[in-house]
Amino acid sequence: MAKEIERKFLVSHDGWRDGADKGSVLRQAYIVTMEDRSVRVRISDETTARMTVKVGKSALVRDEFEYDIPLSDARDLIDLAVGIVIEKVRYRVPHAGFVWEVDVYDGALLGLVIAEVEMKSEDDRPDLPDWLGKEVSGERRYSNHYLALAGHPPE
Repeated sequence: MAKEIERKFLVSHDGWRDGADKGSVLRQAYIVTMEDRSVRVRISDETTARMTVKVGKSALVRDEFEYDIPLSDARDLIDLAVGIVIEKVRYRVPHAGFVWEVDVYDGALLGLVIAEVEMKSEDDRPDLPDWLGKEVSGERRYSNHYLALAGHPPE
């Protein structure tokens, strides 16, 4: 079992774009949602698909199980989504020994831009790039799970 340890931030400006890769187009949907667990399906660049099970209530650490699944199964499961299907482009941005993932949302969540960094330990202290805004780690309204169910978070 893998552990997901991450911090999440709003993005304050486009300074991250200078160091970003070309990005991946993601579509993801939640198939099962509960307060402390979820099952998600994600299609990347219309070429690969994964199912992810996440369990836990911690602001920083959750259990995470991921599996490759057939693209056709993922498309069928996305049609069964609970809430909206999340559309976004994910960019990877290396910075000071960590790789930040910047999600630029589209569709129903157009205008939202969130950056997260995965860490190996809760004790990791990544250098924070100047393009980060407010930290929203642990704020439920900024989780993809919540966004799929409730839409844009209130300001």
